[in-house]
Amino acid sequence: MNTANLKAYAPKARRDFIAAVSKQAQQFGVSAQTIHPVVVTGDICVVNGTPFPVSFAARITRLGERVERVGFAHTMEQVAYSWFNRIIAIRYMELHDYLGHGRRVLSHPDHPTGYQILDECTDISYGNSGETGQLPNLSHAQVVALKLDGTKDEELYRALLLAQCHALNTAMPFLFESVDDETELLLPANLTKTDSLIGDLITDIPESDWQNVEIIGWLYQFYISEKKDQVIGKVVKSEDIPAATQLFTPNWIVKYMVQNSLGAQWLATYPHSPLKAQMAYYIEPAEQADDVNAQLKAITPTSLNPEELTLIDPASGSGHILVEAYELFKAIYLERGYRQRDVPQLILEKNLFGLDIDERAAQLTGFALMMKGRADDRRLFERGVKLNVMALEDSSGFDAEVVSQGFNLEPFGLTETDLNELKDLFEHATTFGSLIQVPEGLAGKLPALKQLSEVSSQDLFVAEALRGLGPLVQQAEVLAAQYDAVVANPPYMGNKGMNTDVAAFVKGAFPDAKSDLFACFIERSYTFAKDDGTYAMVTIQNWMFLSSFEKLRERMLVNKTIRAMAQIGYNSFPSMNSKVAQATVFAVTNCRVSGYLATFIDLNNAPQSADKRDVFLGRGSANEFIISQDEFKKIPGSPVAYWVSDRVQKVFEDLPPMK
Repeated sequence: MNTANLKAYAPKARRDFIAAVSKQAQQFGVSAQTIHPVVVTGDICVVNGTPFPVSFAARITRLGERVERVGFAHTMEQVAYSWFNRIIAIRYMELHDYLGHGRRVLSHPDHPTGYQILDECTDISYGNSGETGQLPNLSHAQVVALKLDGTKDEELYRALLLAQCHALNTAMPFLFESVDDETELLLPANLTKTDSLIGDLITDIPESDWQNVEIIGWLYQFYISEKKDQVIGKVVKSEDIPAATQLFTPNWIVKYMVQNSLGAQWLATYPHSPLKAQMAYYIEPAEQADDVNAQLKAITPTSLNPEELTLIDPASGSGHILVEAYELFKAIYLERGYRQRDVPQLILEKNLFGLDIDERAAQLTGFALMMKGRADDRRLFERGVKLNVMALEDSSGFDAEVVSQGFNLEPFGLTETDLNELKDLFEHATTFGSLIQVPEGLAGKLPALKQLSEVSSQDLFVAEALRGLGPLVQQAEVLAAQYDAVVANPPYMGNKGMNTDVAAFVKGAFPDAKSDLFACFIERSYTFAKDDGTYAMVTIQNWMFLSSFEKLRERMLVNKTIRAMAQIGYNSFPSMNSKVAQATVFAVTNCRVSGYLATFIDLNNAPQSADKRDVFLGRGSANEFIISQDEFKKIPGSPVAYWVSDRVQKVFEDLPPMK
C-alpha cells in the first residue's frame, strides 16, 4: 500500500479534529480554564447565558465532570480520536457498500463535494425496528420537513450522520457507542462545508486507497505519529504509553509470525495440507534426528478441531496481526469443509483474541475484524457477534464494598477478599496491560465472579457496582486463559522511558526482562501459551546479545525451543525513521525439544536501505543457517550467535577464556 497520502493526511486530521471538538466544548461552557454550571429552567437549560434544549443538560454535565476528572486536553484528545475512528469507519463501509441502505454518507459518487445521503434522504427507511439499513431515532416526517425547509441542510446532515452512527451501534457497540453521550455532543459543526473535516478526508485520500482494510492500521499509526514524537525519549506518562510504543508492523513480518506459529502447528499435524502452498513466509523445518522427531511426535496432536484453536495478540494495536490470522483461520476452516458464510462468526467468537491498553486502538481492531467478516458474510452485522477484543480497564469504577454489602456472597463461594483482590489486580490495568498475570487462586474464582456479575439488583448503587464488575471479570478470563498461538509486536520501551509505576511493576514481575517492555512480553508469552503452544514475535534484536538480557536468553534456551528466526536488522519498519532499533522476528515452541535444528535467516547484512521482504524471499545458502540452540550455550553469555562456525564454537568450548 502507498502510504504517502495517509502520512500527509492523518497528523493534520488529528490537529483539526482536536480543534473542532474543543470549539464545540467551549460552546457548552467547557474549556481549559472554566467549566460553567448547567442551569435547568423549564424546557431549556442555560450555560453561561446560552440556552440549549433541556435534553442537553445531562450530557453537558457529564462533559464537565469528565474534564474535571481527566483534564480538558486529554478529554478533547479522546473525543477527537473517537470521532476520527467513526468517520474513517463509515468511509470504509460506504465505499464497500456495507451500510445497508445503499447510499454514501460522507460523499457522493457523482458529485465531488456532495453528500448522497443528503440528496436521497427522503428515500431511506427510518425508525427503530432494527431492519438492515434503517436509520433509527429519526422519522420520515422529520427528515422531509428539514429537507423542504431549504435552509437546514447542515442540521439535517448532522441528524443523518448521528442516525447512521446509532444504526451501527448494534453490530459494533465498541466503536459506535450508545446515543446521548458527551462524545455525540461534541460532533464538530459545519460538516457540509467544502473545507470541513469530512471534506478534507474525501479530498486527501483517494478512493483507491480504501480497498484494503489495512488502511485502518496505517491511519492509526500516522494519526498518533506527532504525539509519539512529543513523548518519545522521555519518561512516559501512563496515558502516553500507547503513543510512545505503538508501531504498525509491515505485512510480510505479520505473515511470517502467523504462518510460523498457527500455520506451523496446522502443518505439523497435517503435513500434506494444501495450505503450505499459500504460506510464502512459512519456514520448512530442517531434517531432524530420530530422537528429535520422537520428541516432536509426543507434542504434536494427531488431529485438530478448527473451532478449538486459539490465537491471541496481547498488544493488538489496530489489529494487523489479528486480521492476518483471520485469513489463515478462514483457509483452515474451508479446508475442513465449512461453509464460507458460517466461518466469520466462528473465527471472531472462538479463535481470535486481542488485548490493548488503548481503547481507540481496540476499537479499530474490532472494526477491522468485522470488516473482514462482513466481506465473507453479508448478514454478519445481524448475527450479534461478540468479539474477544478489548481494551483493558482499570478498576476505579468498581466498588467491591458496595457489592459485598449488597449481596450474600456465600452462595457464590466468594468473599469480600476475592472482590478486593480482583479490584487490586486491575488498579493499573490501563498502564500494565497484558503483562498482568491472574493469580491461580483468583483464576479459580472467575466462574463464580462471572455468575455474580450477571445478577440483577433493584438497588441502584449495587446495580452500578455490578456493571463495573463485568468488564473486570471478562478481561481476567482472557488474561488467565492459555492459547495455542501468541503473536505480537510488543511495545518497545527501555527502563529510561518507564515511569515509576511501570518500572516497579516489571522489576517485581519480570526481573530477568525488566530492561525493556518487549522483553517482559516475551516472558509473559510463556504463561499465555499452552505448554505445547507457539509464540511468535518481532522485537528489537538486542536481547539476542546484550548482557542485560542474559538471564532471559538462558531461560529461553534451557526451557523453550527456537523454531525459526529472521534477523531483520536495518529497515525493519520502513515507515518509521532511522531511530527505530533493528529488529528480529522469531517463532518459539513453549517447551523444550532437545537437539532441535532451527532455521535462522540473516537479513542484517543486506544494505541498510534494502527491502527486507525481497531479501527474505530471495534468501539462499549464504544467509540461511541451520543450528541447534544448544550450541549457543558454548559461548559465554549464550548469545544467539547462529552464524558462528563450528571451528569458532570449538575454540570457545575447548580453550580457556582470556581474562
